Amino acid sequence: MVFIRILLFLIVMLAMFFLPVGSLNFWEAWVYLILIFISMLAFLMYFLKNDPDLLERRMRSKEKETEQKWIIGIMSVCFIFTFLLPGFDQRFGWTRVPVTVVIIADVMVLLGYGFVFLVLRENSYASRVIEVEKDQEVISSGPYAIVRHPMYLGVALMFLFTPLALGSYWALIPSVLMICALVPRIFNEEKVLERNLEGYREYMQNIKYRLIPGVW
Repeated sequence: MVFIRILLFLIVMLAMFFLPVGSLNFWEAWVYLILIFISMLAFLMYFLKNDPDLLERRMRSKEKETEQKWIIGIMSVCFIFTFLLPGFDQRFGWTRVPVTVVIIADVMVLLGYGFVFLVLRENSYASRVIEVEKDQEVISSGPYAIVRHPMYLGVALMFLFTPLALGSYWALIPSVLMICALVPRIFNEEKVLERNLEGYREYMQNIKYRLIPGVW
């Protein structure tokens, strides 16, 4: 099932990248896809061997919180435009991102992806949806000793640099909006965790920053 989802993800990404261009001549998209696909396969093989329960949790997509459903809907729209706009940008020549910037952005995307991997390795209960399971414990080690929501920090890093990695300045608009949507998601998630996860209130008192160390 996981492999099928990865295959579907690849097909959707290919369509979003190359249909707007009307051509396969989009090297920034090819580099991005190769890097992400290899990373996904490597992470998948690691967790299949070391933590298959985490993969099962990551397969869930149905939010229980009404507020989260609205937030995910907004983020999904921003996600789609983040990956559609670079193709149109490439086709009509709206912006030209220097090759050096593209390469640096690819590196930053990989760093963000790697940080997400560290979070998942540290917290086996890191589900895709906001929920608290039986016997779940507060994680305060690794990335969780830096900020309360380190996965979102990794995701924000990835999506902040994704438009540049795809050679588009215009795609920064929906990507930044998607990152901004993390704020209400975090507020709601903390309410759920504080209410349902024993020890989370104390964790919030010990770890001051939610997303960005020294800022917020």
